[in-house]
Amino acid sequence: MSKREAFLDAARTENVEDFLRLIKLHKERTDPFDIGEVLEELPTEQRHTLWSRLDSLLEQVLAAVPPERWSLRPGQEVAREDGMEVDAAADRTHVMSVVEGVTLVATLSINVLQDDAYKALLACADRLHDLLGSLPVSDEPLYLHLLRLFEAWWKKGLKKKEKFGRTAFLICLQKTTAKKSGADIQRLWALHNVLLGLDFTSEDNKQIKHLLLQCFQNVNFINHDDGQRFLVFLFRWHVSFIWMIHGVVKNQLNFFSKNVTTHIADIYFRAWKKAEGDFLDEIENTCIQNLMQSAILLPRTSPVYKKVLQIVSCFHSKKTVPNVDEMLYKLYKPILWRALSAPNYEVRANATFLFTDAFVIHDPSESSEKIDEAIQKQLDMLMGLLDDVHPRVRSTATLGVCKILAKFWEVLPPEVITDFMKKLLDLANDASCPDVRGTVLKCVGIILDNPLSHPLMEKLLPTLKYSIHDKSEKVRVAFLDLLIKVKAVRAAKFWDVCKMEHLLARLVSDSPPVSKRIVNLVFKSFFPVNESDKVWCVRCVSFLQTNGKAARKFYHFAHLYTAPTNIVKLILAIRRILNKCVVEHGDMSEINETNKENSIGETPLSVGDMALVAGLLEVVVILWRSVKKSLEKNVESQEYTTGKFSRVMAKYFHVFTDERCTVALTFLASLMPPASVPTFSLGVLSRLRRMESGALPSDFSHIIDCLCGWGQAHDIIQLITDWLAKALSNKTASKDDNRHAVRIQETEVAKPELALAYLEYLLSRKLTREDVLLNHGPLRQLHKVLEAWRSVLCAHLSSTEEMDPSYPTVETALKALTLHGRLSIHLQHYASEGRDFLQSIEHMASWVTQRVLPSMARHNEGDETEPDAQLDLARQTVEIFLTVCRDAVLLLGDEEFKFQILHLCSGILQSEKGCLCVSLVLCVLTEMARTDVPETSEDQRDPATVNLRVVDSIFHKILGLLSLRLRKDPEGGKELCSSLVPGLADFLQVVQTCEGNPSNPLNDLIFSTVFAAVIVESQYVLQKISHPEGVIIPETVEELRPVFGILMTAVLKDPDVTRAFLTKIALSLESEPIDSLIDLAAVLHVVSVISHTGKFKAGLKRAALSLNRKLQAHSAITANQDGDIPRAIYASAVKKLNDILDIPSSL
Repeated sequence: MSKREAFLDAARTENVEDFLRLIKLHKERTDPFDIGEVLEELPTEQRHTLWSRLDSLLEQVLAAVPPERWSLRPGQEVAREDGMEVDAAADRTHVMSVVEGVTLVATLSINVLQDDAYKALLACADRLHDLLGSLPVSDEPLYLHLLRLFEAWWKKGLKKKEKFGRTAFLICLQKTTAKKSGADIQRLWALHNVLLGLDFTSEDNKQIKHLLLQCFQNVNFINHDDGQRFLVFLFRWHVSFIWMIHGVVKNQLNFFSKNVTTHIADIYFRAWKKAEGDFLDEIENTCIQNLMQSAILLPRTSPVYKKVLQIVSCFHSKKTVPNVDEMLYKLYKPILWRALSAPNYEVRANATFLFTDAFVIHDPSESSEKIDEAIQKQLDMLMGLLDDVHPRVRSTATLGVCKILAKFWEVLPPEVITDFMKKLLDLANDASCPDVRGTVLKCVGIILDNPLSHPLMEKLLPTLKYSIHDKSEKVRVAFLDLLIKVKAVRAAKFWDVCKMEHLLARLVSDSPPVSKRIVNLVFKSFFPVNESDKVWCVRCVSFLQTNGKAARKFYHFAHLYTAPTNIVKLILAIRRILNKCVVEHGDMSEINETNKENSIGETPLSVGDMALVAGLLEVVVILWRSVKKSLEKNVESQEYTTGKFSRVMAKYFHVFTDERCTVALTFLASLMPPASVPTFSLGVLSRLRRMESGALPSDFSHIIDCLCGWGQAHDIIQLITDWLAKALSNKTASKDDNRHAVRIQETEVAKPELALAYLEYLLSRKLTREDVLLNHGPLRQLHKVLEAWRSVLCAHLSSTEEMDPSYPTVETALKALTLHGRLSIHLQHYASEGRDFLQSIEHMASWVTQRVLPSMARHNEGDETEPDAQLDLARQTVEIFLTVCRDAVLLLGDEEFKFQILHLCSGILQSEKGCLCVSLVLCVLTEMARTDVPETSEDQRDPATVNLRVVDSIFHKILGLLSLRLRKDPEGGKELCSSLVPGLADFLQVVQTCEGNPSNPLNDLIFSTVFAAVIVESQYVLQKISHPEGVIIPETVEELRPVFGILMTAVLKDPDVTRAFLTKIALSLESEPIDSLIDLAAVLHVVSVISHTGKFKAGLKRAALSLNRKLQAHSAITANQDGDIPRAIYASAVKKLNDILDIPSSL
């Protein structure tokens, strides 16, 4: 039997197993059986017979296992008509195999159709189409086969192609939106014309519309070329669909990346370019013009502003494409020119950007005379925008003008260019705003991109030379960027624009961003990498002689602009100069190097010129430090460089004895292993021992840095510990044996002041601190010794007589207390997992409470035996401890510790003399407010919540203490109040950041306290009024009582704090029983002072309206006699409220 006959015979119900076997053979690539070839060989009648049999087979199979049984679970049995029970899953698998086989044959049959007689094939396709609704989602292979069948049917243009094409399109669309397959996107694009046959208004196509809109949210679709073609095509499906597309795109812009937004812009442009008639009008009016309006009206802080601008700018960049100019002119005409003169500066600035980006905006169909007239008007408008009152508009106009000049330099009249350049140079000196000056300098570089501008710019740029000394750093940075651009495009010589002397002067004193740019600018002048290292040395020596400070700063950043290899070459070249100097000095031993190596040219250097020698040594240290990490990675280079210097370091120390040279050589030695400088390394610690008390950090910093660089910080710690312990033991011996005339002379004198200076230096610098904290053992011993020094303070606090001169001084003991606290914090933060060192600070708190605060209390009680010196010592001790507490709260964040510190702060304020420490208590409260964030507002026992409530209580005590101080000592109280303003402002600013956090009660607590305090102060003034003429509403803080004044000064220092306080006032008026005339007048005093600033109009209006409503209840008071004080208060209040409510609400 032939293949044709076998296949035809298999297409029967009784031979279904043979049919499935042949289908399987077709799918196996190794088997020669191909159904496509069989179908081609079949005569027409046999094809019709085959299709009829397939339709019959499909019908009978579906009748035996209907679609409603396909959803049964595996293992579930059902009864057949003959009474037998069969597995539902097995039946379903069998049916699916038959359906898949029939679908495959039907798809291949479409390819060999030669006539219009395919009724049986159509019936088969209809039956397969009806199955789609019953297919499980898991049967994806069958879905794919049906998709291919319907796709082929539609492409062939057979009967009912609209029906099958729609189905294929829908299946493909669903697959595309659900997966990230490029093949599915390509298949969908191949079927895009199906959409033209679908009714947009039909409810049946609602699902398709929804899926099509999802395509504009699919990033993979937008990034695919065929996906972009399809999205462009969708703009031509139906006019009403365009605004739906645009709505989806606008909603998604916030989630699109810059690259995706670029594709979206291109899709819009291509859709516009291909559109005609109503579609074109709809795209222009609904999409493009809407985007233009958004680009004008959106604030620049909006997350979608830049993306909207990116899409609109895409159209601007296509101005060379036909009809784009005409479209821009038509769409901008009703919106852009009006926006350029809008009252809102942001609208003007946005419109200015669009105007300059789209310049020239004209209608190409008009005559050349009208076009010239329009261009002139727009140039005049640009000049006017450069004079705008707001700096942002001026800055935006400056950017636009510079872009226009760069683009149209060759076609603009010379007088227009000259006028614009003069105006830009005037703006470069705009004293009112550094942003404008900086923008001019940044944008002038854009003009330099046009080579035709260089002759004129070469003449004009020197007028900007003083920008290098501008008080704004960003202006100086912009000017240097301009000089770098001038140098790159060779528009002029940068030293003609700004003299080298000015550049070097700024290099010495300016910040790193400026200094780095100066080094970049002059790098080739002082470090010509294309020349030999001899030239580098000559330039280095010349640079040091000209400006040594600038040279050191230059070489500090030199490694950023050349390879580490060149830095090492320069180090070794400078070494040869120094060797030559040593040789000329007559000390040639250990300089075992060839004359060729030492030959460095005629570099004028002698031992007598120690300043230059010191400068070269400092440059070596600076350069070595800059490439230290690179050398550590290249062991061979590091060993070579170290070896070269180790052979001559001893001679350098012997010959170069100047102090600067010694310091530089010490730093240089610290960069090498100790074994490389054995003679020096053995005596470094002895130098520290031999230092005299009172030595400055500049005297010993290089020695400490050297030892830390060698990893010997523990030796310094041991020396400090020994000196401090010995000073304490000497103190004890002095007390016990001061009656004896004969004493044993110690071989080494303890220097506690110097020891503490060493320790402070170690802890103050990050690098040395890290080295010290690597070894905890010596630090624990030092920590105990420092703690023992509290006994010295106790002795001074309890002594009523003058102490023995040999006894440690108060200053030393206070310094030890400070460093003990700092060391405790560092050890707890870096070295301890428990609370060991935190407990040490807690013990210090107990000591302050038990021994120090009583001294202050005795002085309050009038104890004349308590001298002022002891009060001053107690005050200093408390201040030092509060400073330690502030730092500990900031770094450690232990709630139990915080509670103890708050308890101590409360104890300090119990004493009248506690006012001397109020400023530091306020600092502690600020850090508490900054670091305490309750996890939930529901748990009132949460430690953080409890601490914040204690903070409010202490703040209340501070205000009470200030009032007490003012009553007892008005002048001293006023001075104290003035000193608290900065700390109080910082505290309120931190508290304000808690606003809107429901779990943090501090904002409400503190602002309630402030509000109550200012109201009480104002009530006091109102109650003291004795006649109607005394009714005066204050307008400035200078007119207020001291406590009222400092609170309002602190509130007004930060706009956010002021707004939060106004909100508190309004809420209090709306929710609290503030009804009496005196209370309302007191609130008005607060509002009046805030209104005098001319800001916060929205908050003021809300508070004033609430006040006005409550004040109306007292209107009957106007019936009283003219001389009545309440009537005067009421009348002045009404007048002031009317003034405030006349302010337009613009915020």
